Amino acid sequence: MPCAASPAAGQDFPLYPAISKNVQFWEKIYAVYSLKQAVIHDSEDLSKIYQVVSLVDLEAPGAQQQNAAIQKQACEKYRSILRRLAVQAPSSPEEQRVAALFAGKNARQEMALAVNNVRSQSGQKERFLSGVVTAGAYLTEIKNIFRSYNLPEELAHLPHVESSFNIKAYSRIGAAGLWQFTRETGIQYLTIDYTVDERLDPIAATRAAAKYLAKSFQTLNNWPLAITSYNYGLGGMMRAVNEEGTYERIFTNYSKGYFKFASRNFYSEFLAARNVARYLEKNNGGVAAEVKYRYLNLPGYVHVQEISHHFGLPVGMIAELNPALRPPVISGEKLIPKGYALRLPAGGKTNQLIASLSPSLFKNGQKASLNHRVQRGDTAKSIARLHKISLKTLLRANNLGQSTTIRLGQNLLIPGKADAATINESKPKNNSTRINIQKNVTTKDNLLAKDSS
Repeated sequence: MPCAASPAAGQDFPLYPAISKNVQFWEKIYAVYSLKQAVIHDSEDLSKIYQVVSLVDLEAPGAQQQNAAIQKQACEKYRSILRRLAVQAPSSPEEQRVAALFAGKNARQEMALAVNNVRSQSGQKERFLSGVVTAGAYLTEIKNIFRSYNLPEELAHLPHVESSFNIKAYSRIGAAGLWQFTRETGIQYLTIDYTVDERLDPIAATRAAAKYLAKSFQTLNNWPLAITSYNYGLGGMMRAVNEEGTYERIFTNYSKGYFKFASRNFYSEFLAARNVARYLEKNNGGVAAEVKYRYLNLPGYVHVQEISHHFGLPVGMIAELNPALRPPVISGEKLIPKGYALRLPAGGKTNQLIASLSPSLFKNGQKASLNHRVQRGDTAKSIARLHKISLKTLLRANNLGQSTTIRLGQNLLIPGKADAATINESKPKNNSTRINIQKNVTTKDNLLAKDSS
């Protein structure tokens, strides 16, 4: 088990006394506790651990619901114990054990406050180890990117906190990829549209992360603050600095807005992830081999099958090498866009095959798409049916999810097919407006369109 680094380990990423217990806690989450365990603990003092409960194997049917129930029951158990201990002496060995965590003359008052701080954290040991192994394929290039921006290469360990180095990761709030960019932040640095989502490309996303972190550090002049801003936002950290001044004071005192448990612990998690990753890289027995690529900047639009045929690569391999290409491109519904840096296997005949590419393979434009302006009474399902596409295709085309209402007057992109242009010709006004895809909007397929007011 790795130990937390000392303050002398580096000026860029100091271990403040105020966060020492937190770093130790997260080291255990990453290196000791498994996915089949949940740690019931105090969210303000992470050294206070009430119990480690066993969970159902994640692969078992209904595991998510069962594990949620197990953790909820355990948390409520200790809330009840703390409520009793706040007004009376312990009456059982379990209550005595909990009471011993609260020393001092104000113990009862502290236990009354701790009722609201009971929290459950599942272990990540297996997932973290898998991430360390996977990271080997990208880590050298990621470190090179950070060095090219004159940033500490240790930042390469931050994806362990964000995604466990899962390049296909999606969060509940729509953050995607290795660096978990939300769409709103990602579009400032990356291409995100119906054909390409560079958040899912580990190299492109790393360059974006480097730009974001460089900007944050330039503004905040402190790496603990800059790293925390990756979770909380640069504007939020600037407000926190204006109020509290230093990282330690922010960690100890600040609680406004969305600066809660996740933001407060983000830098501690980074330090813990760095320490555990370094330990596992040396002692695990091996990581994934670095992958070498050759890039081809496409001079025009091209069908994925044409690329597959010319280079002798299965479409599945092209998709694996180019995770930023979205399903409509991989299925052939859309062309790989002009200017895209297509990643190909290095070595072999790749250079020769690139040189022999015929200009006739490339098109001057993308396959056409239609727009549909939402009218009163429309539903996502009825629009999909009208244009003879699946509901899933409609939602995906417009970066929509499953749980919010479409709006009256909203323009939806309709993925083009050969016969689609004749649909709704009797209503040209409804299809003439340029698309305006809304950010972070989702759509219930059974709700009517509502007025935007």
